[in-house]
Amino acid sequence: MMIWNKKKDGAENPGAETPAAQTTKAPVLFLQKNWKWLVPVVCVVIAGGVFLLKPKSASTTAVDPSYLEASPEVRDVSNTLSGTGTLNPANTYTVKSLVEGKVLTGEFEEGDVLDEGSILYTLDSSDASTNFEKAEIAMQQAQRSYDKVVDRQYVRAEVDGTVSTLKVAKGDEVTSGQEVAIIRDSSKMLLTLEFPAADAANFSVGQTAQVTLDGTFEQLDGTVTSVTGTDALSTGNLLTRTVTIAVRNAGGLTTAQAATASINGVSSIGSATFGYQAERTLTAQAAGTVTSIHVQEGQTVAKDDILIELSGDDLTESIQSASETLRSAEISLQNLQDTMANYTVTSPISGTIIEKDAKVGDAVKSGDTLCVIYDLSYLEMVINVDELQISSLSVGQKVQITADAVQDKNYVGTVTRVSMKGASNGGTTTYPVTIRIDETDGLRPGMNANAEIVVAEAANALTVPNAAIVRGGYVLVTQDSPSASKADTTMEAPEGFVYVAVKTGVSDDDYTQIVSGIQEGDTIGYDPNSVSSDSYYDDGSGMMIF
Repeated sequence: MMIWNKKKDGAENPGAETPAAQTTKAPVLFLQKNWKWLVPVVCVVIAGGVFLLKPKSASTTAVDPSYLEASPEVRDVSNTLSGTGTLNPANTYTVKSLVEGKVLTGEFEEGDVLDEGSILYTLDSSDASTNFEKAEIAMQQAQRSYDKVVDRQYVRAEVDGTVSTLKVAKGDEVTSGQEVAIIRDSSKMLLTLEFPAADAANFSVGQTAQVTLDGTFEQLDGTVTSVTGTDALSTGNLLTRTVTIAVRNAGGLTTAQAATASINGVSSIGSATFGYQAERTLTAQAAGTVTSIHVQEGQTVAKDDILIELSGDDLTESIQSASETLRSAEISLQNLQDTMANYTVTSPISGTIIEKDAKVGDAVKSGDTLCVIYDLSYLEMVINVDELQISSLSVGQKVQITADAVQDKNYVGTVTRVSMKGASNGGTTTYPVTIRIDETDGLRPGMNANAEIVVAEAANALTVPNAAIVRGGYVLVTQDSPSASKADTTMEAPEGFVYVAVKTGVSDDDYTQIVSGIQEGDTIGYDPNSVSSDSYYDDGSGMMIF
């Protein structure tokens, strides 16, 4: 039996409940009976409401913890290439003997610095000198022979004078020795007379004579050109001497004119006719055909002028043979002359004597090494550059040089050659780059050296770690960074980040210059293990090769 205790309610009927009271009491009774399972439901509803009503911006406060955060920093950045090589002299020359002989002189020592052309050695050349003299004589003989053969095709004037007669015409065939022309010199006529020997002994060359022409008795001045030194017995049993007198011819004297003369009042014994000062009958020196005549009868010519030219097969063959003989003699002489020069050994370059292998008194043979010379005015080294980096190098670029053997000292070099020919090995192609070093104090050929070439650099550049550059030229920035407004919405980013496209510049082993895209004040995110410092190369052009 259940006993209910009822409460009185003032003026109301104490034994009865109103409908309103019954309605209010029902939910309370429901909660009292079911509170154990209603509590979890209410908690879930409250949590969901809080999540739905929370402001949207609050959702970015959490970021992916696997990414490191950093801010872009301003620093100097430079991109460099490095390589190693062996130092070599500017030039190397091994001096070898070109002849056989005994070393007569060699006045230098290792370490001496010599100029180009300095005498290093002299070798005994006595045998070669004799052969050279013989070759000189043979060449001179061949030259004279050639000149004579060549001259056989010409008929030359043997004296100054006038062509009095031409005995051939163009096209005529002539034989060797055939008369072809006559030349006479009638500018002066010669008169040869006999004088008493006793008087003529006192005559002298150059003395004036008075000449009287027969028939007209005209008197002309003449000059004694010769007086015989011996007496002769004339037909009248008188001792006489022959005197020759030259008379200038104004044009009227001929060989038909006779005359007498007197010298110092002494008259000649009888008279005589005039003769030409010179007269030559010219002959062909070889058989052939007259191909050209260069003069006419009556024309004045000088000695050695060419009057007539001849040609013919035999003449041509003779000239060719003489020419070959002469050329052979010239070559022999030149070879011996060159050989003679080899007995005096001079320095082919300016440089330092590194090795001296021959000394005075040594007998050397052709091909023996005498000494070794290095040109140390500068040093060179060659480094091999990868095909991905070779395009960033050019002639004239400066290079920082260090050597393992010279501590705490840097040298400056210059790129002098970037080879177009590469060498492939294991799928990688490299190109040799030659570097010149002018200041070489402390360096020696054969030392190992390190070269570092700055191919691009930027001062006060905005940079980010290399690992922050995502393939394709993007950087992760937090959603609350100023540059997040430029986010690429087509790319799905890690929680709390967005992708922003950037233009890159110069990069080194650790950092990359950002030319545009993000700014100071941004917060970037990156996975330090995603990209190593050597997994791409940037030459400063904005193009990165991964």
